[in-house]
Amino acid sequence: MNTVIYIMGVAGSGKTTIGKLLSDAIGLPFFDADDFHSSANTKKMQAGLPLTDEDRQPWIERLNELGIKQSKLNGAIIGCSALKKKYREQLEGGITKCSWIFLQGDYDIIYERMKKRSHHFMPAQLLQSQLESLEIPAAALTIDIGNEPAEIVNNIVQYLKGK
Repeated sequence: MNTVIYIMGVAGSGKTTIGKLLSDAIGLPFFDADDFHSSANTKKMQAGLPLTDEDRQPWIERLNELGIKQSKLNGAIIGCSALKKKYREQLEGGITKCSWIFLQGDYDIIYERMKKRSHHFMPAQLLQSQLESLEIPAAALTIDIGNEPAEIVNNIVQYLKGK
């Protein structure tokens, strides 16, 4: 397949859940971008402070390197917020075959999800800063997170088959 599939959206939109289910469905490995943050970035978010572009730059570079490496193998699914167009451009740099899936949802639904998470460094109060940074992607499959995860994954699989 050799494609890199980025699943993007604000914190709490379901990137990890959908990424893991999609991985099971199509057999590509899933990587959670949260695992690639520096400890300084994680501590900053835990303290309720939003990351700056400068904070994110090394993280985006690490994720791009991962994407390039995986594209030379069988491909991969990477769950990453990728909030801004310039981040997405950097993330897909050097990758021949790339697809974007945008998990879009209502503030209240996402906020409630985030409040229920007990073992995540991103506090719910940072949701608004993520929404303010979000630049809606033009070249992505946009999926409503109000649908059931199995339905979301099925829609993504059908989309990928058509590419």
